[in-house]
Amino acid sequence: MEEDGMAMDLDLEDLTAVRVLGRGAMGTVFLISDPARCPFALKVVEKSTLHTKFDADRRARWEMTVIARLSHPFLPTLLGSAETDEFLAWAVPYCPGGDLNVLRYRQTDRIFSPAAIRFYIAEIVCAIEYLHLHGIVYRDLKPENVLIQNSGHVMLTDFDLSRTLSRRNSSVRKLDPPTEVAEPRRTKHRRNLTRMVMNVSEKGLKKVKSARVSPVSRRKPSFSSGERSNSFVGTEEYVSPEVVRGDGHEFAVDWWALGILTYEMAYGRTPFRGKNRKETFINVLTRTPEFVGKPSALTDLISRLLEKDPTRRLGFDGGATEVKEHEFFRGLRWDLLTEVSRPPFIAFPDDETVMTETMRQKKGFDIRDYFQKLRRKPSSPSMSPSSFPSRCSSDCQANVSLAEF
Repeated sequence: MEEDGMAMDLDLEDLTAVRVLGRGAMGTVFLISDPARCPFALKVVEKSTLHTKFDADRRARWEMTVIARLSHPFLPTLLGSAETDEFLAWAVPYCPGGDLNVLRYRQTDRIFSPAAIRFYIAEIVCAIEYLHLHGIVYRDLKPENVLIQNSGHVMLTDFDLSRTLSRRNSSVRKLDPPTEVAEPRRTKHRRNLTRMVMNVSEKGLKKVKSARVSPVSRRKPSFSSGERSNSFVGTEEYVSPEVVRGDGHEFAVDWWALGILTYEMAYGRTPFRGKNRKETFINVLTRTPEFVGKPSALTDLISRLLEKDPTRRLGFDGGATEVKEHEFFRGLRWDLLTEVSRPPFIAFPDDETVMTETMRQKKGFDIRDYFQKLRRKPSSPSMSPSSFPSRCSSDCQANVSLAEF
């Protein structure tokens, strides 16, 4: 799939899909089997559907461009791409552990322990730090976009809502230089066994999926202190106050979303969700998060990330370095995160067995065939994503301890 770190050109005719991993507004993700390569995920966008969506073609190509620029253990790599008259497609590593939302629903009381929260949030901070240092604001952080690699480490996914912004000179306070996250040992081996999953579902999962807010430009940005975006974009329960107000936003929106994510991991719900979008947005602008029990370093971290004034929000002045210095992360060895061999949960995928059996029996299906059948029978249960079972419903197992980091 890769040669000397370069993404390879793919031929859709040569690829066998084992199952559909997910379908979203921007495309369909397939798990691909190939006897010469490890399983990988292929996101396929049907060009005929792009004309009906706002700026969809540009967003699809942008996402592929962003992934091609990434080189970080908690972010995907572009393994290959293909374009035909009908399709735009790109391949990324496969993450058999599912997403953070599915994983949370498997926990007692559907919440994570403080130790697990610390581990996952620390890795997400490192991923966001990398993006921000490269001028990319993510704008779509939520549990469904935090995937679990087979190593148990995280991988952020879905970059179609991201964009580049020029940073303020003061946006990263000159403290200690940002800690570089070391590449894990046996990097090639680990990455070949990882991949991205979109919209994984699990039997019994009751959470109502948060509605995504499409990008809507409100006015041209004109900020002398640094570029901002005025697009109204994100997921309802994760949208920051400055986005709701239309004030223009920058990198601080990712730290707000991190606060929402941390709260949801700790309490099993988001802090500002209302009965409808209007009520949710009112809550975002006016309410403060409610906490249970005594104040702690965790609740303080959440409160400071959920500061409604972005200029006072943790991370605004000092970027990721400021977030890393918070009491909640005291003693954490940032440089050793990738070396943790026993994260809170490890995926035990049987996909290689599935692949071997699939190839032996010459099973699987053609991607072009899939879309043709979908057009003829859009509600056909035989081709719906739900008929392809999620690996993460039974393949994740808790470990009782974390390696020192």
